[in-house]
Amino acid sequence: MHHLLLALTVSPSPDPTGTLRPGLSEDQVTPGTWGFVLTAFIVILTTFLIVDMVRRIRRVRYRAQVEEARLAAEAGLSSDENGNGAPGSR
Repeated sequence: MHHLLLALTVSPSPDPTGTLRPGLSEDQVTPGTWGFVLTAFIVILTTFLIVDMVRRIRRVRYRAQVEEARLAAEAGLSSDENGNGAPGSR
C-alpha cells in the first residue's frame, strides 16, 4: 500500500524545453494551415446555415399568423352576413 501511495505522489515533471520527440516534426502534431482553413470554412458555413434556417422558420411562422388572421376575418364576415352576430353568441 505504501508503494502505491508513493507512486501516486511522485509524478514526473514535464519537459520544460518544449521540444518534440526525435523523429516527429511539428506538421505531424498540429493541424497546420489547412486544418485552420478547413475549420474556419466549416464554422462560417454552419453560421450561414443557421441564419438561413432561422429566416425560413420565421417566414413560415408569419405566413401561418397571416393565414389565421385571414380565416378569422372571413369567419367574422360570414357570421355578420347571416345576422348571427359574433360567433358563439345567440
